[in-house]
Amino acid sequence: MIEQKKTEPKATHTTALFSLQKKGEKELKELRIIFMGTPEFAVASLDKLVQSGCNIVGVITAPDKPGGRGMELQQSAIKKYAVEKNLHVLQPEKLKNPEFIEELKSLKADIQIVVAFRMLPEVVWNMPPMGTINVHGSLLPQYRGAAPINWAVINGEKETGVTTFKLQHEIDTGNILLQRSFTIGENDNAGQVHDTMKELGASVLLETLQQLVSGTLEEKPQVFSSDLKHAPKIFTETCEIDFTKSTADVFNLIRGLSPFPTAFTFLDEKKLKIFSAGKIISKPVEQTGAYKTDGKTFLQFACNDGYISVKELQLEGKKKMMVEDFLRGYRFLSIN
Repeated sequence: MIEQKKTEPKATHTTALFSLQKKGEKELKELRIIFMGTPEFAVASLDKLVQSGCNIVGVITAPDKPGGRGMELQQSAIKKYAVEKNLHVLQPEKLKNPEFIEELKSLKADIQIVVAFRMLPEVVWNMPPMGTINVHGSLLPQYRGAAPINWAVINGEKETGVTTFKLQHEIDTGNILLQRSFTIGENDNAGQVHDTMKELGASVLLETLQQLVSGTLEEKPQVFSSDLKHAPKIFTETCEIDFTKSTADVFNLIRGLSPFPTAFTFLDEKKLKIFSAGKIISKPVEQTGAYKTDGKTFLQFACNDGYISVKELQLEGKKKMMVEDFLRGYRFLSIN
């Protein structure tokens, strides 16, 4: 009985895929697709499918949540796009809710696509005959986890990429379908990498679907080892700058957390977010973490082998601004 439960979904997936492969790539537009996503990153992928004429039978996204000054209900970026395109939207509070499961079944999807969404229970990801495909922002098996873009930049990587893979029980461990890489510039921040990746991810997703239905795609199991880098969720403590580290490490942390959630330190006991900065490699005379400024043109913090020169910042309770504008209006408790 247990063996049948394990083998039946695999057999169904194979049969459905075989029948589509016999029809050929031109049948991609007949594929019944459910798309799952929430933030702006996912919109590029959904738009790529819509513009390519794919049959999106349902869009699953997060429920509306109160936000802003008036705490009015805010729609996710995916919902806004889906409503604009007259797509069928579902917003379940709980993915195991029986009513949601029944409605999902009624859509009779051939395949599901997940881009920047939450973890799915097996009853959901194993439902369609062709399974569920995830678009992940790294070259798996490197940087499994919730924040692959941030950690790749924080760790000073010169390259990252996009992976499409089949969902299975453990997060980000399924068989790889396609991968495409791109270069991370020396001064690129997480926001710039994000923008490159969302467009590349959309193209790789469409290519994955095209190759799946044409029968030219071969799944490859991930190979895991102890030296793999991970991408856990970013917490507040991750964002606080440790100036006892090297200038390069601090510089990478700042750009890896910019524009969100943003690296920070403290200036005269107030929280100071740093959005962009430069590196100065010269032996500091100040204690690590101390700042120096002329009060007009520069603000620099000492690291263990040089200085971080702040370019764009936001002091607690103030708006974001360039350092020169900030210095014109700020009165330091002490100037070094």
